[in-house]
Amino acid sequence: MKKTKSDPPNMRRFRLSHFLFGIGVLYLLFVSCKFPQLLRIVSTLSGDESYNRLEGAAILDSEDSDLSKSIVSSVYRDAFHRRLEDSRDQGAPLRPNTEPKKEEERLPESTMHIPPRYGRITGKIMQEFKRTNDLSVLEKMEEEAWILGLKAWQEVDKVDEKEPVKSSVLDGKPESCPSWVSINGDELMKGDNLMFLPCGLAAGSSITVVGTPHYAHKEYVPQLSKKKKDGGLVSVSQFMVELQGLKSVDGEDPPKILHLNPRIRGDWSKRPVIEHNTCYRMHWGASQRCDGLPSGDEEEMLVDGYRRCEKWMRNDIIDSKETKTTSWFKRFIGREQKPEMTWPFPLIEGRMFVLTLRAGVDGYHINIGGRHVTSFPYRTGFTLEDATGLAVKGDLDVHSIYATSLPTSHPSFSPQRVLEMSETWKARPLPKHPIKLFIGVLSASNHFAERMAVRKTWMQSAPIQSSNVVARFFVALNTRTEVNAVLKKEAAYFGDIVILPFMDRYELVVLKTVAICEYGIQNVTAAYVMKIDDDTFIRVNTVLKEIEKVAPEKSLYMGNLNLLHRPLRNGKWAVTYEEWPEEVYPPYANGPAYVISSDIVTFILSQHKDRRLRLFKMEDVSMGMWVERYNSTVAPVQYSHNWKFCQYGCMEGYFTAHYQSPRQMICLWDKLSRGRARCCNFR
Repeated sequence: MKKTKSDPPNMRRFRLSHFLFGIGVLYLLFVSCKFPQLLRIVSTLSGDESYNRLEGAAILDSEDSDLSKSIVSSVYRDAFHRRLEDSRDQGAPLRPNTEPKKEEERLPESTMHIPPRYGRITGKIMQEFKRTNDLSVLEKMEEEAWILGLKAWQEVDKVDEKEPVKSSVLDGKPESCPSWVSINGDELMKGDNLMFLPCGLAAGSSITVVGTPHYAHKEYVPQLSKKKKDGGLVSVSQFMVELQGLKSVDGEDPPKILHLNPRIRGDWSKRPVIEHNTCYRMHWGASQRCDGLPSGDEEEMLVDGYRRCEKWMRNDIIDSKETKTTSWFKRFIGREQKPEMTWPFPLIEGRMFVLTLRAGVDGYHINIGGRHVTSFPYRTGFTLEDATGLAVKGDLDVHSIYATSLPTSHPSFSPQRVLEMSETWKARPLPKHPIKLFIGVLSASNHFAERMAVRKTWMQSAPIQSSNVVARFFVALNTRTEVNAVLKKEAAYFGDIVILPFMDRYELVVLKTVAICEYGIQNVTAAYVMKIDDDTFIRVNTVLKEIEKVAPEKSLYMGNLNLLHRPLRNGKWAVTYEEWPEEVYPPYANGPAYVISSDIVTFILSQHKDRRLRLFKMEDVSMGMWVERYNSTVAPVQYSHNWKFCQYGCMEGYFTAHYQSPRQMICLWDKLSRGRARCCNFR
């Protein structure tokens, strides 16, 4: 089409310039609208916290100035923004997509360039750049824990310390309890197969269970599937009667003060047996099995004069002629003999039984059908008054349960029972001079008894009393305000607790580990930092001697080391590919006790400050990962392995003993004070 003469010669150029001008205006409007968000992102990258909606200020107010010196500062502020990013070299499912990884490259570099084998990225940047991207499970836990933690501490501040809190936690008055309780089978099932014993048990108390065992049913046993013709199916009929310490600690599996397990069918021995045991924090003691053979009559084997295992009929044991001849000869010479009857196994499928459990002076005694069957000695670490619950589970129908001769009074299960407000147990002031070792003790807010046991035992060792070694508890907050209130008073009095202002969770224990590292460098000047649990007993002098065997200029990672351990992908302790995409863990020391040198600690804090420290919910694996990175990028690390940093229980010549109850800690300290480093393994 030809252009008409009436059109201006520059009309097309004029329309194009207007179009470009309009695009420019729209772009400026877009930039101006997004400018506040841009500022927030820049502030996050530069470390400016002015745009952060949550700051981790010290949680103790001015009136607790003696504690505020012990509070780690930057850990709170930085750890809230710590987020996981999975390794970029793995193709595991549920991992973040490639978009967040591009942002990782914009993070500030540290003074020394370190290859980011284990990358990380802050959740703040992830949220700003991609709000539609859901946070990981650990990230959500972390954010929720900090928000709830600060709110919980605000509630504690509102508690009027001049007036006692009306709660079972703070009430230390004796309880009034009935001398007997009973329950039928229907009531037991409605209560999750648990019967409450208000004031525990006392010597002379007895519990009678009336029930009927089920007929055997088939259960699949994978270990036998390749050997048995029936595909690994085994006929099983068994049940359990357990005395549990229900009120010991909230939020944990109760200790099994007595585990009684009659197995009519299904035991590996293919014979009926009765097994006894105890369990504390998932650590089982040595079992006592009764399989029809009588136990010894020696004095040390008897319990209140009763055999530990009585005899019952067994198809594989027949009296020999020699035994009968000996019996005849004894009668001939006039030696007095007690008549002996051998009874069949007292439990039969489908037949009602009456089982009575009686608390004696030295142990428990089990009668079935009116006959004594087994006795089980008390084990160090538990008392009768702690047995506040009875669980009956398994292949049986319970008709009724009766508990008689119960104690009628008992002090409340409160901190006042265990916290001894004595000047003797107060922590010494922090030394101004460098120290050899700082010990950080991970503890839960309601572990009052555990902390008191530590104060009265290994915290009284000479290196700690001379201030060459310093120990502090690291505790997060509880969901119950009254527990936090008591925790605050405990910390103010003893001066040995560092309170971290987030809600306690197992998955966030790694934040406590970072806090221990910072405290060991900034609040004290320690050559080595040791992390332990509050149920770990330490021979402090022995650990110091082990450390001195290593040249001081060497980087040290000491403990009970694990190599080539693989994550569990199924079960209660499962780790998803999102949480850990690698096939194996780095070499790491078991969490109950390990030692690292100060140069490694400094590296960890530097990585943490630069937001390059990868966090994982298993704190011991996290430490192994951090040490491995230091070893591969900064300086060689001496990995020092020793089994005597016990992972489970105690062993002869131990350096540290794990899963020790408060009473076992006292027992260990008593033996160590007498110059004998022997275990109190009985549970």
